[in-house]
Amino acid sequence: MIKTKINIDIVDDIWLEKLPEVEKLSEDIFATVINELKPEWLENKQEVVANLALSCDEEIRQLNFEFRQLDKPTNVLSFANIDDEEFEAYLKRNKEIELGDIIIALQTMIEQSVEQEISLRDHYCHILIHGFLHLLGYDHIEDEEAKEMESEEVNLLQKLNINNPYEDNE
Repeated sequence: MIKTKINIDIVDDIWLEKLPEVEKLSEDIFATVINELKPEWLENKQEVVANLALSCDEEIRQLNFEFRQLDKPTNVLSFANIDDEEFEAYLKRNKEIELGDIIIALQTMIEQSVEQEISLRDHYCHILIHGFLHLLGYDHIEDEEAKEMESEEVNLLQKLNINNPYEDNE
């Protein structure tokens, strides 16, 4: 079993009110993603680390504008270290592998869960899995990439006993 660690920064205290189990849930999801996918570049002796900021719409809107030139909030942003040119060298010299950062906006996530008529917990699990997949190099820019990423999301959600969020979109 691959060892995982997630550094969680709860920027907005409303998170604990709306989703009291968010820290344990996040740890479990991270471990599930890493141990199910077992990235080929990862050696079992290495601990895998990710950083998670549980934030608000205003902060994520600012980051979305700064990094993507989109002046609006979004549910999740991911900043993957795997995209760094030095990542392969980093893998060879470190026992702890930091995958990158994920920021999630609570207000947008609440609105989406209401619109989609799914629980906040289930939507959070989906959004967090989506973020972790980005940290592992998955993307959804091209149709083929999007299908692969969506398939992985659905498989991982099944492991957590969560229904396919794309069923109505097929």
